[in-house]
Amino acid sequence: MIKAYKKDYPRPQCVRADWENLNGAWGFAFDDTDHGFGRGWQEGFTSQYEILVPYSYESKKSGIGRTEAHPVVWYQRRLGNCCREGRQTILHFEASDYYTQVWVNGRFAGSHTGGYCRFSFDITPYLSGGEDMLVVRVEDRKETWQPRGKQRWKDENFGCWYTQTTGIWKTVWLEWRDRVHLESVRTIPCLESREIDIAWQLSLPENAEGLSLDIAIEFEGRPVNRLTVQDPAGQGSIRAGVRLEKDVSTDVMLWHPEHPHLYDVTFTLRRDGQELDTVQSYFGMRKVHIQDGIVWLNDRPLYQRLVLDQGYWPESGLTPPDEEAIIKDVDCALELGFNGVRKHQKIEDERYYFWCDVKGLLCWCEMPSGYEFGEREAKALLAEWTEVVCQHYNHPSIVTWVPFNESWGIPKVLVSPRQQQLANLLCEQARVLDGTRPVISNDGWEHTNSDILTLHDYEQDSEVLLERYLSGREEIFRGNRLFNGSHRAFATGYAYTGQPVLISEYGGTALQNSEGWGYGAGVKDADSLVKRYEELTFALKRIPWVCGYCYTQLTDVQQEVNGLLDAERNYKMDPKLIRVVNLRSEEGLRFGGEKKGAALKG
Repeated sequence: MIKAYKKDYPRPQCVRADWENLNGAWGFAFDDTDHGFGRGWQEGFTSQYEILVPYSYESKKSGIGRTEAHPVVWYQRRLGNCCREGRQTILHFEASDYYTQVWVNGRFAGSHTGGYCRFSFDITPYLSGGEDMLVVRVEDRKETWQPRGKQRWKDENFGCWYTQTTGIWKTVWLEWRDRVHLESVRTIPCLESREIDIAWQLSLPENAEGLSLDIAIEFEGRPVNRLTVQDPAGQGSIRAGVRLEKDVSTDVMLWHPEHPHLYDVTFTLRRDGQELDTVQSYFGMRKVHIQDGIVWLNDRPLYQRLVLDQGYWPESGLTPPDEEAIIKDVDCALELGFNGVRKHQKIEDERYYFWCDVKGLLCWCEMPSGYEFGEREAKALLAEWTEVVCQHYNHPSIVTWVPFNESWGIPKVLVSPRQQQLANLLCEQARVLDGTRPVISNDGWEHTNSDILTLHDYEQDSEVLLERYLSGREEIFRGNRLFNGSHRAFATGYAYTGQPVLISEYGGTALQNSEGWGYGAGVKDADSLVKRYEELTFALKRIPWVCGYCYTQLTDVQQEVNGLLDAERNYKMDPKLIRVVNLRSEEGLRFGGEKKGAALKG
């Protein structure tokens, strides 16, 4: 295990030793008439309930389990003495949906808009030196312009939209750090030169004299490189070699699903030799690029065997019950023979991406959708998408960004220049902030400026499915083939330019004896489900110009019961049977096998 790992630590890419988990019992109240602020609740209030943070009140695990919508909710809890002499006290929320305001001892500490990303406040100026009161107000209304993902905006579940998640739903925690500290780090692998680019941002006071930044890189406990930057600027970068043996040109340990090698890196900021801040992190040496209609990983063709995963649990909703539940979901996908997941309409707990890094599971990172095009939606998406890309950039398992799905939030993107511009703007935003991963403009159909062409097809007859793609390639590329009854592969004014093609949703088959729904005609038993999976998947593998697939889906979710596992994570069949199908190469497959190897070939 890499050195940065600490069980339950909420931010594995930036680990400090001095922290406190605030999850647990908090006071809680509904405020449907929104009178709390006027009545001084920010200074403390009479709790209606005790809630178990970080689970939303809609979930059973929260201790409340009421699924009706409440637009305003309040939280409070007492903090012990949070003061540390000469240190900043930082309050972190991994996520709270949607508009969050925070008070400490009745004094306003800050606010954040958005439901899926981390935000933080320096609460040092508001601490009393004794016991402190933390109060949080969260507003989350049934607005269709705000990025919701699969959260319903009606009173009851419908279609593939589920119970909403209101308020705090990821870990809340405290961290102590020096005023002079490492604000953020970005690692950019350079396979060709066998180096890693390390870009940092420091928080510096006016007096920054005598500072040094030490960077120590290791691999499985073995020293690889050590650098010291004297008088580092507030923003800077350095390039470091990562060969284990400097005289052996091939000895660079690559990250790949077959061998997810990770390097440890420790950053130590000092002044005149005295330690001010130490952060442990890690990185993976890997490269993703597109060439000749193929996605390449580390300069080798990558055939992606993905499963769609929505990340819901029966007792806890969007929040993982615990870290073991995260690990189980990653392990189940791997056990079934998938090499990746399309994390659908959710920005997952960061520990999920960590375990994908560690275990070697590819991830598509997809922005939760809004459903009402306009200025408010555009502003909300642009702001939150920036947070998504910047906060998750360093995870080697993330190999694709997906800002839109099935034209949700941009329903007229086929013909509307403004909606096309919004899709392109989020794509370009990801490319500017990142530039190392492909971007899918609108997963499923009606693509604009997209690096990959993805198609959704829930045809349940494998022969029809195969014939559709073997004989209809040009019709699809010219936009004459319709998907889901009315959608074309490209938006008006855009055309196929040689992009890789993946069928990024298919299957979705349910057992007929299940309460709920799946796509198309269901099957009667586990044997029939395996047979349907085999037939549909082999049909896609026989299409020589398709370089991957994503099956719907890993687990059942509330009324949608088309998972390979049920909602409690029980397999519906012998997982070995699905694994055999996924790992078997077909004659028509453009590239079936990938040679194993842990070192970069020159």
